[in-house]
Amino acid sequence: MDFKYDVIVVGGGHAGCEAAAAAANLGSKVLLITMDMGRFAQMSCNPAIGGVAKGQIVREIDALGGYTGIITDKSSIQFRMLNRSKGPAMWSPRAQCDRMVFSSEWRIQLEKIPNVFFWQDSVVEFIFQDNIIKGVRTSNNVEFLSEAVVLTTGTFLNGLMYIGSVTSEGGRVSEPASKGLSEQLLSRGFTVGRMKTGTPVRIDERSINFDKLDEQKGDGHDYRFSYLPSPDNGLRKRSCFITYTNPEVHKVLETGLDESPMYNGTIQSIGPRYCPSIETKIVTFSERERHQLFLEPEGETTIEYYLNGFSSSLPLKTQIDALKLVPGLEEVKVFRPGYAIEYDFFEPTQLKHTLETKKISNLFFAGQINGTTGYEEAAAQGLIAGINAHQKINNKTDFTLSRDEAYIGVLIDDLVTKGVDEPYRMFTSRAEFRILLRQDDADSRLSPKSFAIGLASQKRIDHLNEKIDKRNQIIEFLKEFSVKPALINSWLEYMGTAPLKQGVKLIDIISRPQINIYDLLDGIKPFAEFIEKLNMARKDEILESTEIILKYSGYINRERLLADKFKRLENLNIVNKFDYKSIKSLSTEARQKLDSIQPETIGQASRISGVSPSDINVLLVLMGR
Repeated sequence: MDFKYDVIVVGGGHAGCEAAAAAANLGSKVLLITMDMGRFAQMSCNPAIGGVAKGQIVREIDALGGYTGIITDKSSIQFRMLNRSKGPAMWSPRAQCDRMVFSSEWRIQLEKIPNVFFWQDSVVEFIFQDNIIKGVRTSNNVEFLSEAVVLTTGTFLNGLMYIGSVTSEGGRVSEPASKGLSEQLLSRGFTVGRMKTGTPVRIDERSINFDKLDEQKGDGHDYRFSYLPSPDNGLRKRSCFITYTNPEVHKVLETGLDESPMYNGTIQSIGPRYCPSIETKIVTFSERERHQLFLEPEGETTIEYYLNGFSSSLPLKTQIDALKLVPGLEEVKVFRPGYAIEYDFFEPTQLKHTLETKKISNLFFAGQINGTTGYEEAAAQGLIAGINAHQKINNKTDFTLSRDEAYIGVLIDDLVTKGVDEPYRMFTSRAEFRILLRQDDADSRLSPKSFAIGLASQKRIDHLNEKIDKRNQIIEFLKEFSVKPALINSWLEYMGTAPLKQGVKLIDIISRPQINIYDLLDGIKPFAEFIEKLNMARKDEILESTEIILKYSGYINRERLLADKFKRLENLNIVNKFDYKSIKSLSTEARQKLDSIQPETIGQASRISGVSPSDINVLLVLMGR
């Protein structure tokens, strides 16, 4: 048994799994400590991966050599591409998963990595040498030493769960809270806060009247999260279902507000704005007569359903009485009620962009401990923290992503620059350059960067190059193939677009807004034959990527020019160049914020809340710019 490692990862959730895998695949000897080895990357809330902006993050994780996308593909029971009615910058993949398969596949994957070792226990104390982390001590009084530690404790730090007036300690139902670490870091000068999240009831399928629900099936296209080719997982595909609350439901919920810890003062912390509890919805949106609810299967064969949109900490009786008034749930039986959970987090402005803490060297934070919410945001942070833990202890260059390179870059920059006052959730609107950060091209953006540090594999790069080559061949065919009016005009009129007056290249046809690349496959036989000969394993992905480049190149190029201008400020390094407290020409708030956060660049300084353009001009003048 070894007691010394290169990197110790505390916590086996989505952040911890990605952190351990990344550091180990780069060559570090990693110990992953978790309280329950049967619940790696547990889907504590909804059994799904992806969604608006979150799906883009998962594709970026995959492009970098992480595993969340691969595991999702192995456990998916439904796949949908959201926002297809909007532009490609908004397209967002989402998959329903078998939550038990998801967790077990993560364990299988981690056990395949030779450099990952495991210990089932709870960490209760850090071992420091001055301001450098040196290891951890567990509840069983076992001491492990390491060069770096990645802390990914999720909702377990001093976690408290609430169901009405019933309170219990824990980080998740039936799992104990983690204690001692917050207090130790608080004594070292860290700022610790409290946040709240929640989860809905789990419902017995046998008590649901599906005839009263609207069915929501998955997409027919052969979509995957991972850019690597893979066979179908063989799992039975399942539908989700939609129903709605109504005024009668709301009246019942209102009767329990006095016993809701969110409204009687028991919980003082702030919950997620964009995933509110049902009681928050009926109070905040009191004018609305109904709220949409989604019934999502928890797995391929299980009878357990997750009621998305009905997160609650109300008393059990109130929850059940309200549910019985929801169409389709009149005879409802539940496996467990919804509950709220309150937990410690650390203000993320205490971190560098590598996710290393500023106060303690070689200590990294990732996941909900940084004030985020969501599996995808946590996994992304874990990946970046794991990479940088390895890089740091091996005296290698920091690995960071800018805001125009990845949603992951936006996520981390928002956290460390702006901080959080509520659980942070990623949206496409948070990204200034979202046309550059599409889900279809994350591999082109990020795989070469990851390959350069040794994480993304040669296989991944080969697959990317093949994809680019096939795409270029398609573009070349469209540029070279001519069509004549006599052969195509009747089809063009059928498609609702103007007929030709003279022959044109096929690329001019696909440029029309009424025509997409699949229309060309159906209407232009030589094009369909050419695509067939290419024998593409990921045909849909490559065709859509080709169409996006052709139709949106003007927008993409314009945004790239803006991003390049933006980078001018990002390249102006100001680390240790100013004593902000002494610069009287700065506003008082700017002096305080700049001194607290210590931005690395002028660009980062410009995004700090309370720092005005005139304050930035002061800094530029002092730099002689």
